[in-house]
Parts: sequence; structure tokens; C-alpha cells
Amino acid sequence: MAGPLEGLKVLDIATIIAAPFAATLLADYGADVLKIEMPGTGDGVRSFPPFKDGKPLWWKAANRNKKFATLDLRTPDGLALFKRLLPRFDVLIENFRPGTLDRWGLSKEVLWSIQPRLVILRATAFGQDGPYRERPGFARIFEAMGGLTYITGESAGEPTHPGYPIGDSIGGLFGAVGVLAALWKRARDPDAPGEEIDLALTEANFRLLDVLAIEHDQLGVVRGRIGNANGYSAPAAVFRTSDGHWVTLAGSTNALYAANCRAIGRPDLIDDPRFATNDRRVKHASELNDIFAAWCAAHPLDEVLAKFNAAQGTLAPIYAIDQIASDPQVKAREVITRVPDRDFGTVAMTNAVPRFTVDPTRMRNAAGDVGQDNREVYHDWLGLSEQQIEQLTQRKVI
Repeated sequence: MAGPLEGLKVLDIATIIAAPFAATLLADYGADVLKIEMPGTGDGVRSFPPFKDGKPLWWKAANRNKKFATLDLRTPDGLALFKRLLPRFDVLIENFRPGTLDRWGLSKEVLWSIQPRLVILRATAFGQDGPYRERPGFARIFEAMGGLTYITGESAGEPTHPGYPIGDSIGGLFGAVGVLAALWKRARDPDAPGEEIDLALTEANFRLLDVLAIEHDQLGVVRGRIGNANGYSAPAAVFRTSDGHWVTLAGSTNALYAANCRAIGRPDLIDDPRFATNDRRVKHASELNDIFAAWCAAHPLDEVLAKFNAAQGTLAPIYAIDQIASDPQVKAREVITRVPDRDFGTVAMTNAVPRFTVDPTRMRNAAGDVGQDNREVYHDWLGLSEQQIEQLTQRKVI
């Protein structure tokens, strides 16, 4: 078995990160995903660093477990081939600006006339309607206008983006969830019609920030930046150890707070009236954070971790990738796994999340070259001759 979605057919005609990530997640769970790119340079992520020997490493991870074909849907022949391919698939994923596929002759009515049960995921910056529907977008726009950037950073500093385009990944997660929700209806009713999913990537980022809307509505609060502090529990901050490493601490319940106090040898803080409940601790967060910061600054990382582990406290080291890769838990669960790759034999990638016990997933391949599976798609699937394929290639249809 290749995972619980084995047998599901997904056609990915999207570009860059967010929507293709939704397709990659489905591929991780066992779906058969064909990624179609424009002939020539292919998807723009192929030009993203880092590179090794001229090969794009990000690309290999971002589009793993897929097959790769080329096709220009804007040409009459390309459109005709696409329509021949479509009945083979259960899901179509695209991220063009609203109305683009319609202009190419692929409205949802046309798509459903060809494949009546097709689930169509449309990913755009702001959705299929509204005054911003035509605006382009990328991760920083989603993070900024979705509220994430404003609340991230030091209180007296500038709003801060993450060091990775997390806004794209957040959107992709919601895209995959949306597809699975639509497929459940089809699983219950084999005659159910197709579905069109309108994924606004900015809304996906905002959706993660549960408290903002109700807090503003009921209290009139505009939540700001608090750095590495925590607005709902204390002590909670990032502390530096005596040997220069970083750790983070949290824990909102009385039991966890007590464990953290015992870890630093301060059981007297447990019954201190100022810190008796979580809301009181939040009011005195600065005092508590200073106490824990001073203790961490006086001890090396190994001792800090040992003390908190012994007391069952809620402190963790802040890992860089080399530390993640060497962590015993990561090794035991193969959180980083080796995936077959045409260029480098095998390459390391994050494993599938979550895990499935009955139908376990497996990483089949790293992302490949532009159009590497054209022959399988056009000859084996559609029955085109070698001469036809060569002619279509020369005309840059495929």
C-alpha cells in the first residue's frame, strides 16, 4: 500500500508553492498526482535556490511523489489533449487568476461536462469574488493581510515575517483539507456531482488566528506584537543558556507551572499568591520570566534539559536543522527520510504527516525534470504515436 488515498487521481496544473503543496500532501497520502507544466522552463520554483550541481533542491522536495508532463493549455492542440486527459482524474488543482481557465475554454461547466464528478480546487490570493479578486498574491501578502505579520515581532520593533514562506504552506494545508472534505461526499454518494472549492490564501492565514476576530469584536482590542512573550500563560519566553544555546518555555496549567518551578529548584514560587493562578501569573509575567531567565543563564543546555525532563517541565531546546536531524526522537520515528532521486541517488526530506497505521504512506520519488513522464502520459495513456509526440514537442504544445 502507498497510503490511504491510493487510487485517487489528481491533476496539478498550479504553479509556485501554495496550491502545488496541496497536491503534494495528497501525493504523500498515496494519491497519483500528475503535474503539468508549461513546456520549456516549467514551474517557477525550479528557479528557486538552493541548487546543487545546477539542480533545484527546493523543487525536489516541494513536488515529490508526482509525475511530470508538459502541456500548453493556451493552444488548440493543448486544450484538446487536456480534455482527453481530464476523464482520468478525480481532482483538478489550479491557481490562475479568476476567469483564466474560462477564457481558455475550460469553465467549470465544460470541465464537469467532461468529468461530472470532478473536484476543482481553485487557489487565489483573495478568492473568486470581491473587489480584490484580480490581485496577484504570494506568501508575504497572505501573511501580511491575514494578520499574521502584524502580531509577530518585538513590541517596539517592526512587524516580522517568518524566515520561510509559511503563508503558502498554510494555504496548501487548507487546500488539501478542502479536497478531502469534498471527496467525502463522493465517497458517501457515488452519483454526487463535482465540487468547486474557492480557496482564498489570505483567508487561510487569517483562519489560523482564532482569537483576533472575537477579541476585537467583544473587547475592542487590536492585538499587537509581544516578541517571545506569551499572552495567555507565564512564565513563557525564550531564554539563553550559559553555553549560548536557546530554549523556550511555556505551560498554562497549575500542574505544569509547578513542574517548571521544581525544575529550577524554586518550589517556593508554587504557592506564592502572586502566581497562584494562570491569570495572576500572566499579570506578573515579567517577574517570572526574569527568574527563569536568570536560572537558565547560569546553567548549560544539557543541565537545563535534564532538570526540566526530570521534573516533567515544559521547556524545549530551539533547534536548527542540524539539531533536528540528530535528535533521537526524530531518528527513531524517521521524521527525516531518504527519498529516491534521479540526480543524487537518494535525498533527505521530511516524512509524511500524519502517520497511518493500516495504510502506511511511503515516499516514492523526489520531484523530477520538466516533462520527464511525457511519453507515459501521451503515448501510454492517450495512445499518441512517437511521431505525433515529436511534432507536438517541436511546436511547443508539450
